[in-house]
Amino acid sequence: MPEPHRPAFGSLVLIAIVIGAGAAAFAYTAGWFSPQRLTPGKVVEALAPPAGPSLGHRRNHAKGICFTGEFDANGAGSELSKAQVFARGQHPVLGRFNLATADANASDATVRVRGFSMRISTPDGQEWRSAMVDPPFFPVATPQAFYELLLASASKDPNAMKNFAAAHPEIAAFGDWAKSAPWTGSYAENRFNSLNAFVFVDNAGAEHAVRWSLLPAAQPVSISPDDLAKRGPDFLEQEITQRVASAPQRWTMVVTIANPGDLTADPSKAWPEDRRTVEVGTLIVQQIEAEQDGPCRDINFDPTVLPTGIQTSDDPFPAARSAAYMKSYNLRTSEANDYPRTATGTKP
Repeated sequence: MPEPHRPAFGSLVLIAIVIGAGAAAFAYTAGWFSPQRLTPGKVVEALAPPAGPSLGHRRNHAKGICFTGEFDANGAGSELSKAQVFARGQHPVLGRFNLATADANASDATVRVRGFSMRISTPDGQEWRSAMVDPPFFPVATPQAFYELLLASASKDPNAMKNFAAAHPEIAAFGDWAKSAPWTGSYAENRFNSLNAFVFVDNAGAEHAVRWSLLPAAQPVSISPDDLAKRGPDFLEQEITQRVASAPQRWTMVVTIANPGDLTADPSKAWPEDRRTVEVGTLIVQQIEAEQDGPCRDINFDPTVLPTGIQTSDDPFPAARSAAYMKSYNLRTSEANDYPRTATGTKP
């Protein structure tokens, strides 16, 4: 048998930098782990950088900016799910562009992973919350492995990451992506992916295992991290604010349907590219607001907040993320004095 792919030392260093900076795609943990093994508090604590967390901010994806807009559903998604969000029509959206870092003051060019969080509301009073990122897959296969990755990336042992990669060879693909995938100079040019598998339930009760992505209408233009750094530490927020002020920005929402036998419990494995896809609508960002007083500040983008017609799958990460998000939410809201609103700001 051929030897399994192992990331080169350079890739391991890059992964350690990405994860150590809080640039892992999500703050995962599992509430169903025993306290002796893993708790939301342990994982949230492990996300903190050496200087400590950015008080009053999310414990990961701490740097971000709010947006409002709408989801223009084309009706095609109703074939897969009875959720009203897929019925033809426009539904209000509240969301957040963000960088996957625990440092709210991080320079844009130091963070490899970008995120897009959203809450879509429908007339029946239900909500669909989702948090997506630009990598096409997650670094590791399980919440426990993610916690071990956080510890390894923060370890002073020079062999920690090498030993971790030997035990979790799936991380090689993420290392290759982090090293070779192009950077862009705008959130509007990024594709964002759900990574986790969910289940859509149609009107007949049939279930469809799915993942979804947002494909940008804006043409991606590659930029080097060095050039991005020259544009300023907060260029991405400034650029998306100016771009949306000039014209609304659009993403096509594409749902990918799994074939029988496709892995749904492992977000480190992308599904084959020939899987069936359905374009279900357009996500339109119409207005940008600074997070400090913005409508996304106090929203917990818990991926288990789902409307009737969308369910979690056997993927353990959504429940794990939900537990960590709640821990992070409780911490940051108790630290509101450390991230004060402006004098004229009002709580949304």
